[in-house]
Formats: sequence, C-alpha cells, structure tokens
Amino acid sequence: MCGIVAYIGSKPALPILMKGLKRLEYRGYDSAGIGVLNSDSASIETVKVVGEIRGLDNKIKEAGTTQNSSLGISHTRWATHGEPTETNAHPHLSVGGKIAVVHNGIIENYAAIKKILLSEGVEFVSETDTEVIAHWVSRFYKGDLGEAVLEALKSLEGAFGLAIICRDEPDTLIGARRGSPMALGLGDDEIFLTSDISAVIEHTRKIVYLEDNDVVKVNRAGFTIQSIENRRTVSREMQQIESGLEIAQKGDFPHFMLKEIFEQPEALRNCTRGRLLLGDGNAKLAGLDSSLRELRSIDRIIITACGTSYYASMVGEYLIEEWAGIPVEVEYASEFRYRNPIIGTNTLVITVSQSGETADTLAALKEAKQKGATVLSICNVVGSTIARASDGGVYLHAGAEIGVASTKAFTAQVVVLSLIALLLGRQRRLSHAQGIEIANAINSLPNLVEQTLKLNDEVLAIANCYYNSTNFLYLGRHYNYPVAMEGALKLKEISYIHAEGYPAAEIKHGPIALIDENMPVVVVAPKDALFDKIVSNARAIKARGGKLIVVTTSDCSPIDEFADHIIHIPAANPALTPVIASVPLQLLAYHIAVLRGNDVDMPRNLTKSVMVE
Repeated sequence: MCGIVAYIGSKPALPILMKGLKRLEYRGYDSAGIGVLNSDSASIETVKVVGEIRGLDNKIKEAGTTQNSSLGISHTRWATHGEPTETNAHPHLSVGGKIAVVHNGIIENYAAIKKILLSEGVEFVSETDTEVIAHWVSRFYKGDLGEAVLEALKSLEGAFGLAIICRDEPDTLIGARRGSPMALGLGDDEIFLTSDISAVIEHTRKIVYLEDNDVVKVNRAGFTIQSIENRRTVSREMQQIESGLEIAQKGDFPHFMLKEIFEQPEALRNCTRGRLLLGDGNAKLAGLDSSLRELRSIDRIIITACGTSYYASMVGEYLIEEWAGIPVEVEYASEFRYRNPIIGTNTLVITVSQSGETADTLAALKEAKQKGATVLSICNVVGSTIARASDGGVYLHAGAEIGVASTKAFTAQVVVLSLIALLLGRQRRLSHAQGIEIANAINSLPNLVEQTLKLNDEVLAIANCYYNSTNFLYLGRHYNYPVAMEGALKLKEISYIHAEGYPAAEIKHGPIALIDENMPVVVVAPKDALFDKIVSNARAIKARGGKLIVVTTSDCSPIDEFADHIIHIPAANPALTPVIASVPLQLLAYHIAVLRGNDVDMPRNLTKSVMVE
C-alpha cells in the first residue's frame, strides 16, 4: 500500500507518473515502481526500485524505458506482505506479463486464492498479496479486461485500491475500489487515476471519487463505472476542487515538519476564521448546521480516532465534558468495531482523522452508522472518504501537511474540538459571559502560539543535551496528560527514541522504577489548579536523579529550585493550554531527530495515511 498514480491520454505517460509519485512522497514509502505499455513491442515495461523515487527516475533512464507510451500505472509501496525489495515492489505482472497491477490495501484471503493458483501451475515470484490479484485477473481474462476484473474481484476479501492495465488492450485502464480511496481526474483528452488527488491536482481540478465496490473502465474517450456486486452501471458526481490542495513547498525551511510547526499560527487563524461569534460567545460551524437540532438531544458522545488524532480527541473529551456536561468516551478506532459498542438513539459519534482516509477510523464510522448513530467527522482533506461518508463535519483548513509526523493538524484538531465544545456548551450549560470568555480565549490562540515559536532556539539548546538519550518519559495532568502522550509519540516517530507519556500521578505506580540520571523526563506543568500536585510529582523524579525538562507558564518559582531546564510558555485559559504546550514538544522532537541525522519528514516504517487495518 501507499500511493497510486495512473494515466491514459495523448501525452507521454512517464513524466506525468513520475511527477505524481513525487507529489505522494510525503505519504511515506519504502519502494516504488512504474509500468508502461510499449505499443511497439506489445509489452508492459516495468521498472522498480527500493528506496527513493529519484532512484526510480535514474533507473528508468538507464533502462531506456519507452518514453512515448501514453498509458501507464505507478506506485509507491509501504511494505505489508514481504520485505521492501524490487521483487516485492509494484507493479506485479501475471504469468507471461500480460496484465500489470498496482494495489493499495490488503487481500485477506490471498492465501486461499494463491493455493488455487498454485494447484493450476502458476508460479509466484514475490511474497506479496498483490501478485495474487494479477494472476487471478489473468485467470478470468477472455479478451475484455473490464469483465475479467469484475469477475475476479467478486471473490477477493479485504481492502483494495487498484489500477490495472493489459498489454492486449492499449486503450484501456481499469481502476477499482473497496475500502481504499481511488479517484479519477478528468482532463482534456486525458484521464488520471489516483489514490490521492494531490498527485494530479496540477493537471485538473475535475474529480470523480469512486465509491466502495466500484470498477471503472477508462479509455481515451471517457469512462464507465460498474458495481462489483451486481454489474450495474452507476454514476458518480464530478466535483470541482477549488482550494485546499495547493502544491506544498518547503520555502526557506530545511524540512516540511519545521515549516508546518511554524505555520501553526496561520493554520489556527484559518481554522477559526468565520467560526467564532465573539459577541455571542458561541461558535458557528457550517458543517454542523443541519445537525444542530439533533445535537440538542445528544446525551452521550463517542470520539474515535488513531494516533495523534486520538490524543487530540482526549483533549476534546475534557473540553466537551466540562463545557457541555455531556459524557464522552474516546475510543481507538482500531478497537471500536471489534468490541460491539453500545450506541443508543441519542449517541453522537465523532470521527477524527487528519487525512480522512484512515482505514480503522473509516471502519469505525461505518460501524457507528450501521448501529444508527449520527456521525460527524473532523478532518483536513477536502473530499476525503471520511468527510463524504459522514452526516456532517468540520474541516480543519490547516493547509497541506506533508510531514508524516502531524503537527499543525493536531493543534487544529484541538481547536475544532474546542469550537464544538463551545457550541454544545452554549446549548446547555455555559452562560453568555462564560461563552464570551471562552470564545476570546480560543481567538487568542494563534497569537499565543506565535509567541511560543520564539522559544525555538531555547528548545534547540535543550535538544543538544539529550539527543543521545535512549529513553524519555513525558508527564502531564488533566488537560495536559494527552499533551504528554502526544509529545512522546512525536519523539518516537521521528527520533526513534523510546518514549512514554503518562498521567503524572501514575509514575508512583510503576514507572518511577525507571528513573535514574540517564532518564530525561518532560513535565508539562502550567500554572493551573493542579500545579502544586504536579510539582510534587516532579520533585519525586528529581529526588531519584532524573533530568527534568519542565514546560510551564511564567510564574513557576517552585520549579526554578530543582528543574534542569524550564521552557516558559504564555499563560492561557487552562482548558486551551494543550494547543500552546504541544508546540515546544514538537520542536524538541524535531531538533532531537535532526541532531540524530534522521529524515524527519519521512520517518522509517511510517506512512502519512494508514489505509490498512
């Protein structure tokens, strides 16, 4: 799985495929490949490499791959079945090289199908589940690639986004989707097929999103979509994408991640623009307008998410319960549908996903809808699968996030959840005066984050002291417990240092045994109602020789006495401190990773959009 770009038209396919793959590098990958039809030799030429796309570019030139083909498929792979090798990279060919396939997703019954194919004498060359698809489609091929794909996919179980070509049909490109995003880009005498429209947005903004169980047959004249389930022709609406998918550039920054950390003030301004009613002490969220009446009757909320989005959701739990008085549960999306969740008539489910394509979160969404819940979504990518499948929702408007480790999407998610909490709170228990106070506090966040970013050099100096450490502990309480979790995740993701986030009071229930002079401990301790308690936790760490890095607000004299390092952040409404406190933790992770020589934008083994369970 990771990224698919395919093309059919009147132009040379290779430059378009390669540029599209480069646009998808941010998603993370370990190998890449292309397959183009050489009409002169009636063959499909494939080139595959382990490593970066620039290596693929060089190998294509060395191989003398045909430059005049106007039909091709390409893929960046993030290994699931089989190690990252050229053999396991996509495209995969059927016996004799007649059919070529690129695939995102996982075929759950590939072993059973492979057994059938082996019994029929098919020889496999890779360890992947994708190669099974190529042979399986070939088994049903009788001169019509579209028919063969429809027949073959009926028996496949699992998730797939597919692009398929056949050497005998130089005017045909097949795409298919089940649980993994695929879309068409419509140009002038050309059609693009991709798993991520950012790959083709410079060529066209006319997009047709495939739905689950769609198979699309594309030629230079147009396309037809049929259902795998009943072979009926279906229509899908063409959408004009107007904004939100600009081509991202690093500018003067050495990495996208650092750029995105510093983009947070503007991202938060975009996130709140037009949504805060300061005079009314309320929020207006256009994506929830149709659900406002239903929201008044909600008596329970489940928020489901993965990774960074899960930690943002934990902050949202505190906010909604405090301001609106509605019980909230935060669930890992990957576990949600497997525990048979109890969803009542007045249960609201909120799914949170930066990409809007997270497979586990999408599965949780479908399960919630199956059980009759109203489902709202929070995501950053316009037109994403989760956004389109929800009953309503809120876009982050944080701008493109290229770095795999999320930064500005996290703070924007917290802000959107604060807007939802304010809206629900004003419906229920917040007074007009309280609403105005909170609305103004939210409105002040971009400026406070801007001030916090001035601490960059100070954080770099701290990173220089600890980049050789092998373990970190992050502690926080109440609103800032999720911040500790997120801070530890950032460090793990890009520095490859083991780190854990804990509620500060829990250290005495086990983790304190780990504390010694080699253990840096990051404590998020703003001046709030729990300040004295977390100071006591910090003293216990220092008494055992731990190195203390404390993130706190201006008045922290008790900590001055014993902390090794203090990072002063601006004071804010305690409920909104997570937005500000997370920024120095992002910077700390970034600088440590750079000092260790890591690729912070594309950390090993990680992908931007996790589209398999």
